[in-house]
Amino acid sequence: MTESRHYDTVAFDVRDNATMLFFAKTTEVGDINDYLLLMRTVDDDFDESIYVEINEQQFGGHNLIREAALTGNILTLRLHEPAEELGGIADIVLTWAETTENLDSIEMGAFRVFGDTLVGGNA
Repeated sequence: MTESRHYDTVAFDVRDNATMLFFAKTTEVGDINDYLLLMRTVDDDFDESIYVEINEQQFGGHNLIREAALTGNILTLRLHEPAEELGGIADIVLTWAETTENLDSIEMGAFRVFGDTLVGGNA
């Protein structure tokens, strides 16, 4: 099963031990009414992990995402196992508005968040 999600805003950020891509659907006044956060963490005690948070529900870690494919404004996340927290989906397909800001964030963040998990497609 696949879940598709569309966003109007994409942001990239780097913190002390995390690299993040943030996708948001906003209202006309700028309030966030739906979001998805992809975060790659590096901890001295653990290997790198990728976490996904959707509207305050977090899941992920080692072996969550099998591969990520980026083509234009479509990012497909293929999970190792269906995510029970999300109704058993095995793939998450993200699309976003093709603005300069969003494309810049994807260009800067996709390889840094996904690393060698990013396969196929083109940026």
